[in-house]
Amino acid sequence: MSELVYGVHAVEVLLKRNSSNVQCLYVQRNRHDQRAHKLVKLAQANDIPVIQKDREELDEMTQQRHQGVIAQCSQLKEKQYHEKHIPEMLDALDEAPFILILDGVTDPHNLGACLRSADAAGVHMVIAPKDNAASITDVVRKVACGAAESVPFIPVTNLVRTMKQLQERDVWIAGTTGDAEQDMYQANLKGGLAIVMGAEGDGMRRLTQENCDFLIKIPMAGEVSSLNVSVATGVTLFEAVRQRKIN
Repeated sequence: MSELVYGVHAVEVLLKRNSSNVQCLYVQRNRHDQRAHKLVKLAQANDIPVIQKDREELDEMTQQRHQGVIAQCSQLKEKQYHEKHIPEMLDALDEAPFILILDGVTDPHNLGACLRSADAAGVHMVIAPKDNAASITDVVRKVACGAAESVPFIPVTNLVRTMKQLQERDVWIAGTTGDAEQDMYQANLKGGLAIVMGAEGDGMRRLTQENCDFLIKIPMAGEVSSLNVSVATGVTLFEAVRQRKIN
């Protein structure tokens, strides 16, 4: 059984980190730009066949935006993270934990974008409910541009229970909501921290919000009342990064 990985960044990460799983690389015919050339060289360096196909043929293979490159690979055996691994992962850190919690994000494009921001911000793990939430798929991998392989993604059975376990390990939990009294620039986002982002539209669930240590909001200056969850995630994570770099 084989899988398809598509998109320039996702394919590049696959070729660099897991080339032994790649069976062949499909490249759009007559594509001679630098990015495609780089992928072809990576494939050839690993003795991976490169096959040219017309754009229409690639479209039929994925039914998704592929950017003219598709890698066919044996079934990916990504490292599977379980909630029981969280304590040992925390023990292995040599710095204060920095965690992203996604409370019911269901859109795979949003999950992929959140993972990409988490990777860029240096987040140690992303935690999400096992049920009624997006999981890692080929669409998520493509949008995440390699972050789906680099950031541990941990589905949990009971999110509130996991939050309490984090609090017992001295991790403060900051929930994001437009109803918060303080904005993220007023809050202390240093030290052991987990930032909770709510679902598209509805935000955090009631029990999730009630079990946060404190609530923060992104100050909005315009007419719109909220940001897309993936955009809000990036903004909030990097405010935490800024604060955590200040001694």
